[in-house]
Amino acid sequence: MEEVTVLRAGPLTTVQDLGRAERRREGVSAGGALDLFAARVANLLVGNPEDAALLEITLGGFRLRFDDDRRVAWCGGAFPTRIAKEEFPAGRPAFVRRGEELEFDSTKRGGRAWIAIGGGIDVPLVLGSRSTDLRSGFGGFEGRALRDSDQLSLGEVSARKADGPRLAAWSAPVEWTQTSMRAPVLRILRGSEWDEFVREAQTGLLKRLFTVSEKADRMGARLVGAALRRTNHWELPSEAVAPGTIQVAPDGQPIVLLGDCQTIGGYPKIAHVITVDLPRAAQLRPNDTVRFQEVTATEASALFAGREKDLQRFRVGLSLRAG
Repeated sequence: MEEVTVLRAGPLTTVQDLGRAERRREGVSAGGALDLFAARVANLLVGNPEDAALLEITLGGFRLRFDDDRRVAWCGGAFPTRIAKEEFPAGRPAFVRRGEELEFDSTKRGGRAWIAIGGGIDVPLVLGSRSTDLRSGFGGFEGRALRDSDQLSLGEVSARKADGPRLAAWSAPVEWTQTSMRAPVLRILRGSEWDEFVREAQTGLLKRLFTVSEKADRMGARLVGAALRRTNHWELPSEAVAPGTIQVAPDGQPIVLLGDCQTIGGYPKIAHVITVDLPRAAQLRPNDTVRFQEVTATEASALFAGREKDLQRFRVGLSLRAG
């Protein structure tokens, strides 16, 4: 079994896949890559199944050494990235050869990146997924974030030698592979408690700028801005929440939930970030600013369907290239 060695783990690097969405009814967080679409694209670029386990790095400072030749690809924020001192851009598959190192410097913009390796990361399935659940301490690599000197087993790949160019001459669409942006706009749908907020709160959510606080992690990002006041102060029963839900804490500040969020919550839900904009939310880091824009359910559905149709075309193109 071939391995990769973690020479420098960075602030927070974990093994992830597409998560445990089917286990939410049992109280298990969905988890998985915070940008599921980026994970799917990165895996497709190296010839893996879309749900193969890969690495999610946070803020950079990460370095790997390979035991054999592998194809690699990554998507995410603006990270200076190299293979054996050669530039390695997002969205372009590349070969890394035995003994070579892959390195991610600190991010220039955005917070996270997803690295797919041909064959996938070979860790055990737990509740149907290889994703790391940090809060519960299971899945991934020993249920924890990676550390320096960890060795990760890789799945098998078809015999393919890295005797061609280092980098492919083609790439995935930039908007799929480089998802970080300055002052992003997150499109939203009204939440179930929208009408419980005063008019000023509703308009404020849509017109004002919010700043990401230091309280931001894989569970969610707490924002700071004008307080969003309700028309009443009744306590609410705990109800289902999901990645993208925007809850409002008792101090009136919104919280954008991300992949490791709980399955139920009692804070009022003013809005929900649409699925196609969750990649932007996944890139938020402390002191970033963000705005919100309301769309209709019809518009959100059309955007999602359009992206999936484009991805299907991309799959077909990859199959023809491989053939």
